[in-house]
Amino acid sequence: MTNKVVIVTGASQGIGAGLANAFLDQGYAVVATSRRVSETDEIRASERLARVDGDIADPATAQRVVETALARFGRIDALVNNAGIFFTKPFVDYTLEDYRRLAATNVEGFLHLTQAVVRQMLTQKSGGSIVSITTPLADHPIAGVNASVAMATKGGIEALSKNIAMEYAGEGIRVNTVAPGVVDTPLHKDSPRDFIKALSPMPGISAVEEIVGAVLFLTEAPRITGEVLHVDGGAHLGKW
Repeated sequence: MTNKVVIVTGASQGIGAGLANAFLDQGYAVVATSRRVSETDEIRASERLARVDGDIADPATAQRVVETALARFGRIDALVNNAGIFFTKPFVDYTLEDYRRLAATNVEGFLHLTQAVVRQMLTQKSGGSIVSITTPLADHPIAGVNASVAMATKGGIEALSKNIAMEYAGEGIRVNTVAPGVVDTPLHKDSPRDFIKALSPMPGISAVEEIVGAVLFLTEAPRITGEVLHVDGGAHLGKW
Protein backbone atom coordinates (compact mmCIF):
# COMPACT_ATOMS: atom_id res chain seq x y z
CA MET A 1 0.00 0.00 0.00
CA THR A 2 1.09 3.58 -0.64
CA ASN A 3 -0.09 7.10 0.03
CA LYS A 4 0.86 8.28 -3.45
CA VAL A 5 -1.49 10.12 -5.80
CA VAL A 6 -1.76 9.43 -9.55
CA ILE A 7 -3.67 11.14 -12.33
CA VAL A 8 -4.92 8.94 -15.19
CA THR A 9 -6.32 10.47 -18.39
CA GLY A 10 -8.64 8.73 -20.83
CA ALA A 11 -9.88 6.69 -17.89
CA SER A 12 -13.44 5.82 -18.93
CA GLN A 13 -12.68 2.47 -20.54
CA GLY A 14 -10.04 0.14 -21.86
CA ILE A 15 -6.46 0.81 -20.78
CA GLY A 16 -7.41 3.92 -18.80
CA ALA A 17 -10.02 2.18 -16.68
CA GLY A 18 -7.66 -0.77 -16.20
CA LEU A 19 -4.97 1.62 -14.99
CA ALA A 20 -7.29 3.36 -12.54
CA ASN A 21 -8.32 0.05 -10.99
CA ALA A 22 -4.74 -1.25 -10.85
CA PHE A 23 -3.46 1.88 -9.12
CA LEU A 24 -6.30 1.62 -6.61
CA ASP A 25 -5.23 -2.00 -5.98
CA GLN A 26 -1.70 -0.72 -5.28
CA GLY A 27 -3.00 1.72 -2.68
CA TYR A 28 -2.75 4.89 -4.75
CA ALA A 29 -5.29 7.67 -4.61
CA VAL A 30 -6.48 8.10 -8.20
CA VAL A 31 -7.78 11.14 -10.06
CA ALA A 32 -9.45 9.73 -13.19
CA THR A 33 -10.41 12.02 -16.05
CA SER A 34 -12.09 11.79 -19.45
CA ARG A 35 -15.01 13.45 -21.15
CA ARG A 36 -17.58 11.31 -19.30
CA VAL A 37 -15.60 9.47 -16.64
CA SER A 38 -18.32 10.14 -14.08
CA GLU A 39 -20.65 7.88 -16.09
CA THR A 40 -18.41 4.84 -16.44
CA ASP A 41 -18.94 1.70 -14.40
CA GLU A 42 -15.58 0.22 -15.42
CA ILE A 43 -13.79 1.92 -12.51
CA ARG A 44 -14.84 0.59 -9.14
CA ALA A 45 -16.00 2.96 -6.42
CA SER A 46 -13.45 3.97 -3.80
CA GLU A 47 -12.87 6.70 -1.26
CA ARG A 48 -9.46 7.06 -2.90
CA LEU A 49 -10.98 7.86 -6.31
CA ALA A 50 -11.88 11.27 -7.71
CA ARG A 51 -13.46 11.66 -11.14
CA VAL A 52 -13.15 14.79 -13.31
CA ASP A 53 -15.17 15.10 -16.53
CA GLY A 54 -13.64 17.17 -19.31
CA ASP A 55 -11.95 17.28 -22.70
CA ILE A 56 -8.20 16.89 -22.20
CA ALA A 57 -7.64 19.23 -25.17
CA ASP A 58 -9.14 22.05 -23.09
CA PRO A 59 -6.60 23.73 -20.76
CA ALA A 60 -9.40 24.23 -18.22
CA THR A 61 -9.67 20.46 -17.83
CA ALA A 62 -6.03 20.18 -16.79
CA GLN A 63 -6.54 22.96 -14.26
CA ARG A 64 -9.60 21.21 -12.77
CA VAL A 65 -7.78 17.88 -12.60
CA VAL A 66 -4.80 19.32 -10.73
CA GLU A 67 -7.02 21.36 -8.42
CA THR A 68 -9.07 18.25 -7.65
CA ALA A 69 -5.97 16.19 -6.89
CA LEU A 70 -4.65 18.80 -4.48
CA ALA A 71 -8.01 19.51 -2.83
CA ARG A 72 -8.84 15.82 -2.30
CA PHE A 73 -5.44 14.27 -1.72
CA GLY A 74 -2.94 17.07 -1.16
CA ARG A 75 -0.25 16.17 -3.69
CA ILE A 76 0.57 14.61 -7.09
CA ASP A 77 3.16 11.84 -7.40
CA ALA A 78 2.43 10.36 -10.81
CA LEU A 79 0.70 11.07 -14.10
CA VAL A 80 -0.33 8.67 -16.85
CA ASN A 81 -1.11 10.40 -20.15
CA ASN A 82 -3.32 7.70 -21.62
CA ALA A 83 -5.90 9.82 -23.47
CA GLY A 84 -5.43 9.88 -27.21
CA ILE A 85 -7.10 9.53 -30.57
CA PHE A 86 -5.90 7.62 -33.62
CA PHE A 87 -7.18 7.03 -37.12
CA THR A 88 -5.58 6.00 -40.39
CA LYS A 89 -5.81 7.49 -43.88
CA PRO A 90 -3.58 7.70 -46.92
CA PHE A 91 -1.21 10.63 -46.31
CA VAL A 92 -2.69 12.69 -49.16
CA ASP A 93 -6.21 12.30 -47.71
CA TYR A 94 -5.46 13.67 -44.25
CA THR A 95 -6.95 17.15 -43.88
CA LEU A 96 -5.83 20.12 -41.84
CA GLU A 97 -8.86 19.51 -39.62
CA ASP A 98 -7.70 15.91 -39.09
CA TYR A 99 -4.32 17.19 -37.96
CA ARG A 100 -5.86 19.74 -35.63
CA ARG A 101 -8.07 17.09 -34.01
CA LEU A 102 -5.12 14.75 -33.50
CA ALA A 103 -2.82 17.48 -32.22
CA ALA A 104 -5.43 18.95 -29.85
CA THR A 105 -5.91 15.70 -27.96
CA ASN A 106 -2.57 13.96 -28.36
CA VAL A 107 -0.11 16.84 -28.06
CA GLU A 108 -1.93 19.83 -26.57
CA GLY A 109 -3.66 17.60 -24.01
CA PHE A 110 -0.26 16.20 -23.05
CA LEU A 111 1.19 19.70 -22.74
CA HIS A 112 -1.60 21.21 -20.62
CA LEU A 113 -1.61 18.52 -17.97
CA THR A 114 2.07 17.56 -17.96
CA GLN A 115 3.19 21.15 -17.51
CA ALA A 116 0.80 21.61 -14.57
CA VAL A 117 1.90 18.34 -12.98
CA VAL A 118 5.63 19.11 -13.38
CA ARG A 119 5.09 22.50 -11.74
CA GLN A 120 3.44 20.80 -8.78
CA MET A 121 6.17 18.15 -8.54
CA LEU A 122 8.83 20.87 -8.51
CA THR A 123 6.96 22.57 -5.67
CA GLN A 124 6.76 19.32 -3.71
CA LYS A 125 10.49 18.63 -4.23
CA SER A 126 9.98 14.87 -3.98
CA GLY A 127 10.30 13.81 -7.62
CA GLY A 128 7.61 11.91 -9.45
CA SER A 129 6.74 9.82 -12.48
CA ILE A 130 5.13 10.64 -15.81
CA VAL A 131 4.26 7.81 -18.20
CA SER A 132 2.60 8.41 -21.56
CA ILE A 133 1.04 5.95 -24.00
CA THR A 134 2.40 6.14 -27.53
CA THR A 135 2.79 3.48 -30.25
CA PRO A 136 5.61 1.62 -32.03
CA LEU A 137 4.25 3.07 -35.30
CA ALA A 138 5.80 6.44 -34.36
CA ASP A 139 9.22 5.27 -35.54
CA HIS A 140 8.53 1.74 -36.85
CA PRO A 141 5.89 2.01 -39.60
CA ILE A 142 4.02 -1.04 -40.86
CA ALA A 143 3.20 -1.31 -44.57
CA GLY A 144 -0.53 -0.96 -45.06
CA VAL A 145 -1.13 0.92 -41.80
CA ASN A 146 -1.33 4.49 -43.10
CA ALA A 147 -0.96 6.62 -40.00
CA SER A 148 1.55 9.31 -41.01
CA VAL A 149 -0.19 12.39 -39.64
CA ALA A 150 -1.38 10.61 -36.50
CA MET A 151 2.24 9.62 -35.91
CA ALA A 152 3.35 13.24 -36.12
CA THR A 153 1.49 13.67 -32.84
CA LYS A 154 2.42 10.38 -31.17
CA GLY A 155 6.04 10.85 -32.20
CA GLY A 156 5.87 14.30 -30.70
CA ILE A 157 4.96 12.80 -27.33
CA GLU A 158 8.00 10.52 -27.46
CA ALA A 159 10.31 13.40 -28.36
CA LEU A 160 8.83 15.60 -25.66
CA SER A 161 9.10 12.84 -23.07
CA LYS A 162 12.79 12.20 -23.70
CA ASN A 163 13.61 15.88 -23.53
CA ILE A 164 11.55 16.46 -20.39
CA ALA A 165 13.24 13.42 -18.82
CA MET A 166 16.64 15.00 -19.35
CA GLU A 167 15.51 18.45 -18.24
CA TYR A 168 14.16 17.29 -14.88
CA ALA A 169 16.33 14.26 -14.09
CA GLY A 170 18.14 16.26 -11.43
CA GLU A 171 14.83 16.90 -9.66
CA GLY A 172 13.94 13.21 -9.61
CA ILE A 173 11.06 13.56 -12.09
CA ARG A 174 11.14 10.50 -14.32
CA VAL A 175 9.45 10.61 -17.74
CA ASN A 176 8.86 7.46 -19.80
CA THR A 177 6.56 6.09 -22.47
CA VAL A 178 4.85 2.77 -23.12
CA ALA A 179 4.36 1.86 -26.78
CA PRO A 180 1.68 -0.84 -27.14
CA GLY A 181 0.91 -2.70 -30.32
CA VAL A 182 -2.67 -3.83 -30.89
CA VAL A 183 -4.56 -4.07 -27.58
CA ASP A 184 -7.91 -5.74 -26.96
CA THR A 185 -9.91 -2.57 -26.25
CA PRO A 186 -13.11 -1.00 -27.68
CA LEU A 187 -10.92 0.86 -30.19
CA HIS A 188 -10.50 -2.41 -32.12
CA LYS A 189 -13.97 -3.90 -31.65
CA ASP A 190 -14.73 -3.55 -35.38
CA SER A 191 -11.25 -4.40 -36.68
CA PRO A 192 -10.77 -7.66 -38.63
CA ARG A 193 -9.29 -10.03 -36.02
CA ASP A 194 -7.12 -12.02 -38.42
CA PHE A 195 -5.56 -8.81 -39.75
CA ILE A 196 -4.74 -7.22 -36.40
CA LYS A 197 -3.41 -10.49 -34.98
CA ALA A 198 -0.83 -10.46 -37.79
CA LEU A 199 0.52 -6.98 -36.98
CA SER A 200 3.47 -8.32 -34.97
CA PRO A 201 5.95 -11.18 -35.36
CA MET A 202 4.45 -12.76 -32.23
CA PRO A 203 0.89 -13.33 -33.48
CA GLY A 204 -1.93 -12.18 -31.25
CA ILE A 205 -3.41 -9.20 -29.47
CA SER A 206 -2.23 -7.76 -26.16
CA ALA A 207 -4.56 -7.73 -23.17
CA VAL A 208 -5.17 -4.50 -21.29
CA GLU A 209 -3.44 -6.05 -18.27
CA GLU A 210 -0.15 -6.24 -20.18
CA ILE A 211 -0.13 -2.49 -20.81
CA VAL A 212 -1.21 -1.77 -17.26
CA GLY A 213 1.67 -3.88 -15.95
CA ALA A 214 4.18 -1.96 -18.07
CA VAL A 215 2.87 1.40 -16.83
CA LEU A 216 2.95 0.29 -13.20
CA PHE A 217 6.51 -0.95 -13.63
CA LEU A 218 7.74 2.37 -15.05
CA THR A 219 5.80 4.38 -12.46
CA GLU A 220 7.60 2.55 -9.66
CA ALA A 221 11.03 2.08 -11.30
CA PRO A 222 13.32 4.53 -9.44
CA ARG A 223 16.20 4.63 -11.95
CA ILE A 224 14.44 4.46 -15.32
CA THR A 225 13.80 7.66 -17.25
CA GLY A 226 13.64 8.61 -20.93
CA GLU A 227 12.70 5.04 -21.83
CA VAL A 228 10.28 3.69 -24.45
CA LEU A 229 8.91 0.33 -23.32
CA HIS A 230 7.47 -1.60 -26.27
CA VAL A 231 4.62 -4.00 -25.56
CA ASP A 232 4.00 -5.00 -29.15
CA GLY A 233 4.96 -8.62 -29.71
CA GLY A 234 8.23 -7.52 -31.33
CA ALA A 235 6.69 -5.28 -34.01
CA HIS A 236 9.31 -2.59 -33.39
CA LEU A 237 12.10 -5.02 -34.39
CA GLY A 238 11.41 -4.66 -38.08
CA LYS A 239 10.19 -6.77 -41.00
CA TRP A 240 8.65 -10.20 -40.31
